[in-house]
Amino acid sequence: MQDISRRGFIGLALSGAVCLTGGLAGCTGGAPAGSGSSAQATVSASSDTLRVGVRADIVGFGYLNDQTGKYYGLEIDIANDLAERLGYKSVSFSTVTPENRKDMLLDGDIDALIACYSIAETRLENFDFSPAYYDDAIVAVVENSSLIESIDDLRGCTFGCMGGANAAPLLNNKLKEIGFSAGTDKILGADDVDVKFDTWRLVQFPSYQELSDALEEGAVDAMVLDGAIAKTYMNDERSILDGFNVDEVSYGVATVKGSELSARVASAVQDMLDDGTIDALVDKWD
Repeated sequence: MQDISRRGFIGLALSGAVCLTGGLAGCTGGAPAGSGSSAQATVSASSDTLRVGVRADIVGFGYLNDQTGKYYGLEIDIANDLAERLGYKSVSFSTVTPENRKDMLLDGDIDALIACYSIAETRLENFDFSPAYYDDAIVAVVENSSLIESIDDLRGCTFGCMGGANAAPLLNNKLKEIGFSAGTDKILGADDVDVKFDTWRLVQFPSYQELSDALEEGAVDAMVLDGAIAKTYMNDERSILDGFNVDEVSYGVATVKGSELSARVASAVQDMLDDGTIDALVDKWD
């Protein structure tokens, strides 16, 4: 797992918690956990299991092996270490998607999200975040056969994003910032499935696999997504667009805003950063 940008802190406020807080031809137009940390605490009598929402489709972060029925990846290891530090006897994993993860956490179906969930201002209304455990960048991936080599080659073309992720609004902001497009002041959401702008078109998909398939089929000219997620869908016939990053993002453990768990999670993740556990786990899955 190659960091596109290395881990670091993002300043975010936790509620009562310790948290740092002419288009080219082909355009479609239009390490093992340690114990004994300062976050060690007595578990509530109501549960001895930490319920964590994780991804099942991102190799190296959260991936469900259908043969074994087990999850593997950096975020799975982080969840196991975190639960031990917090005094839980076990961890239960639930698969989440960009479409359902918010509701699953708010509805109490899970206690925490460790699911390539980026720390973003728009999410602070509902959630607290731990310090960042992984830094990444949102990138654009193209098929080599398209002969697209720069962002300018994508004028008049179609960008694909995953619905429910932050890629679409951040892409809109970036294209406005660099003068590629006039964009829109509207915050793009999952319902903006197919939108035509002045110099580009946005199409959003319900899954990363469908987004990847759309790129292969030519329904989109570039897919825009986190670099960590892009690795799952890369092959010899694809490239990350050189010199163009939409934005930097950092992943944190999300808990319900103001919950009893928030401060404890933030403290435990900080300990994992301080004692080198996070670095060791990232190296393990690199």
